[in-house]
Amino acid sequence: MARRAREAFKVRDDVWDRYTLRILHQLAARGLVDDETLSPVKIGKEGNVFTAESPAGRIIVKIYRLETCDFNRMYSYLASDPRFYGLQKKRRKVIFAWARREYINLQKAYAAGVPVPEPLAWKDHVLLMRLIGTVGRPASQLKDIIPGEGEVEDWYAQLVTAYRRLYHGAGLVHGDLSPFNILYDAGRLVLIDFSQAVPRSAPAARDAFLRDMRNLAAFFQKHGLAVSPRELGETILAEYHQ
Repeated sequence: MARRAREAFKVRDDVWDRYTLRILHQLAARGLVDDETLSPVKIGKEGNVFTAESPAGRIIVKIYRLETCDFNRMYSYLASDPRFYGLQKKRRKVIFAWARREYINLQKAYAAGVPVPEPLAWKDHVLLMRLIGTVGRPASQLKDIIPGEGEVEDWYAQLVTAYRRLYHGAGLVHGDLSPFNILYDAGRLVLIDFSQAVPRSAPAARDAFLRDMRNLAAFFQKHGLAVSPRELGETILAEYHQ
C-alpha cells in the first residue's frame, strides 16, 4: 500500500484496516488496480476517494469506511429499495450492500447512455471506476465552476437529457443529485455518487425524484435561469423515445 496515500489522509486506523488492505491486494492480484499507486483525491461523507494506475489507465478507487460511516442511515435507505429487501442490519453487510448498490446503479446508468463514470469493478466496500478528467487534474464539481456566456443553458440541456436517460432508459432516480454530485469535464457534465439511486418503481422514488428536481431547479435559478422544480420534472417525465 502506498505510504503517501495513508499519510495524506491521516486515517490509517480508519481506512487502512487489514480487511481493506486485503481487498485491495485481491483486486491488484486480478490485475484491476496497482494498489501501490494510490493517490488521495478527497474525503467523502462515507468514504474516501483515490486515483490509481490500472490496465485501463488512471482510475478512481472509492473506499467506504468500515468503522465510522453511518451504517444506520445507509440501512434506512437500503430498506426502501426492493432490490435489498431482507438485508440484515449488520454493519459490514449494510456497507457492502451500499457499495454494491452504487456499482449496479452505475452499470445500469452507463448502459443506458447516461454520462457517468464507467464502473470497472466492485468488491465488498471498494469500487473501481474510470477517472473523469485528466491524471493530474480530476474533473471539478459543478458547484465550483463559473459559467461562461450561454453555458448555463447548455448545462440545463445536458442535465435534462442525462436525467431522462436515467429515468426512462435505466429506470432509476438518482435521489442525491446536486451541483456537488455533478462533475464538469471540459464542458461535459457527468453524474456521480449513485449510492442513493433507486428504481423508479420503488416506494421512495417519488420523494427522491422531487428532491432532485428541487436541488437542480435551485441551482439553475441561482444562475438566472427561470425554471421551477415542477417544470423541470414535467420535462424529464415527458414521453421518451430513444
